Amino acid sequence: MFGWLKNYSLPSALKANGVLGMNARNYKIIAPQNDRRLYPLVDDKVKTKVLAGKAGINTPRLIGVIEYQHQVKDFPDVIKNAPQFVIKPAHGSGGKGVLVVNRWEEDRFFTASGKVLSFREVFGHISNTLSGLFSLGGQYDVALIEETVNFSDLFKNFSYQGVPDVRIIVYKGYPAMAMMRLATAESGGRANLHQGAVGVGLDIRSGKTLRAVMHNRPVSVHPDTGADLSKLVVPFWREHLLIGAKAYEMTGLGYLGADIVLDRDRGPMMLELNARPGLAIQIANGSGLATVVKKIEKTYPVGLTPEERVGYILNAVS
Repeated sequence: MFGWLKNYSLPSALKANGVLGMNARNYKIIAPQNDRRLYPLVDDKVKTKVLAGKAGINTPRLIGVIEYQHQVKDFPDVIKNAPQFVIKPAHGSGGKGVLVVNRWEEDRFFTASGKVLSFREVFGHISNTLSGLFSLGGQYDVALIEETVNFSDLFKNFSYQGVPDVRIIVYKGYPAMAMMRLATAESGGRANLHQGAVGVGLDIRSGKTLRAVMHNRPVSVHPDTGADLSKLVVPFWREHLLIGAKAYEMTGLGYLGADIVLDRDRGPMMLELNARPGLAIQIANGSGLATVVKKIEKTYPVGLTPEERVGYILNAVS
């Protein structure tokens, strides 16, 4: 199933295997399916969170928002009742600027990656966030402070320090392809494939492992924990798919990526949405997204509710 990876630089080989390239994604899928006026609904995490609440989609609780530089000094008051929290830019992408604090005491903050930061360093991080250091296009930004996800113990051997997440690509309301991203020591505890996380392709009907990659190369075990990646199964799979399906009506975007985590107490929660999701998911799955999109276009029914679309996916014959 990974044969086409050996020739991934040959356009003919990719096209023959139904692999969706960047240009085709941008001009044949994103352009006609995603009205640019809708981008702010997913590019701005505050707006996304408000919409998710209205759509009945579970998300991490918002602790506070810091909008202006003069408010940075109020940060201690914002977190005084929060033993754990995450700081993230409202317009960030690719995990940039996300700071996960597992605990703090007096003037020391202990991050998920094992670093110990001072108040001054955390203040500096927030200030950099507001100035746009981590945002799309370098625009002035807002710092969100959210509750930390208490990820399920079911994945404790599959991820190193950081919270693993599921990325689901949704096309016209149908979950089309999925993978789980597992943090590693190299990725600094972040579930980001470009930073060295492991990508595990998931069967869209069952949430079970198809195959796994790290730096675009097949792997069978987690590099830090030694866990057998073929044993990974995502529980509450229907609920994961339903979040992705609901995001279609919630945003109006015909092509999107939904990032979902499994909280120990609250179940599947949507972290964020993306109007321009990357294509590495195809490598993790060992199959092309263009083939799936074509199948949805030609054979999948229209006019169904999110619940009905998920039911159709779960009962579809491959």
